[in-house]
Amino acid sequence: MNALQNKTTLLVVAGLVASALVPVVIVNKFYIDILTLILFSAFLGQSWNILGGYAGQFSFGGVIFFGTGAYASSILLTTFGIPPLIGIFAAIAAGALTGAFIGFISFRYGLRGSYFALITLAFSEVFRTIANSVEFTGGGVGIFIKHAPGLANLQFIHPAGYYYMALGMVIISLAIAWWLERSRFGAQLIAIRENEDAAEALGVDAFKCKMYAIMITGAMGGAAGTFYAQKYLYIDPPISYSIGTSVEMLLVTIVGGMGTIFGPLIGAFVLHIVNEVARHFIDTPGLSLIVYGVILIAIIGYLPNGLIGLFKRRKKPDKETSDA
Repeated sequence: MNALQNKTTLLVVAGLVASALVPVVIVNKFYIDILTLILFSAFLGQSWNILGGYAGQFSFGGVIFFGTGAYASSILLTTFGIPPLIGIFAAIAAGALTGAFIGFISFRYGLRGSYFALITLAFSEVFRTIANSVEFTGGGVGIFIKHAPGLANLQFIHPAGYYYMALGMVIISLAIAWWLERSRFGAQLIAIRENEDAAEALGVDAFKCKMYAIMITGAMGGAAGTFYAQKYLYIDPPISYSIGTSVEMLLVTIVGGMGTIFGPLIGAFVLHIVNEVARHFIDTPGLSLIVYGVILIAIIGYLPNGLIGLFKRRKKPDKETSDA
């Protein structure tokens, strides 16, 4: 067991070192930008994974926290002059509080499964409508952010700056997932995922655990919103509360492996690489999306545990051989 742990630790350290050296080795800004997008997608996926993968509460409204965080830090910057380095903490708090609000309404009344998924979808549309109607969000025009590179504004001249910021966010998300898999709280979430009634019969406070899970998801989504706003310098309701973003959170996690530490990262890498390759080599309009969809269906259909399940299958025979 110690040998396996040491091997895993070495692989993680090697991966972190290699990731830190990427902008040094790859000088092409386009490729750095693609890798940044992959890391950002992995972070979003991990935020959904806390609630959906570990706690088993499928949500179609993960974008709610992303959009709320983006608006929170952007309004603080453009209206009150508060820099995003401080605003990101307000975005994290806004995301967590939004999660607590939605969680209380949903979990207090016992909404589970498809009912919870639908109410989160409905909330995302409510938030989009509100953002499109009120004045302080810029309404349908949105919010334009001035380009002022500097750490205080979380803006950078070279794409490597955004890459390192996204990498830091992913490392934090991996640490949260690692902690969940080794903590009592994480064990309680997994018990709720497997059988909520049985978990409650054993003394698990399901409502409390799910509330904490959705608040963690909300906090991570809020941080992601600030990152997006400062990188692309513009947000509006269709971007901030896009159903497509919610779907992306689900896809990268399901494809990579739900309820696992590295599942969202693997899923984000594979899906984005497949998408870029398909767009590059297929010129026929719409055909690249068809190829992308077929590959996605194949992965979901034949790998119910996600791509990370392939590694577990390879380890199982080795374990049986060593036991023999």
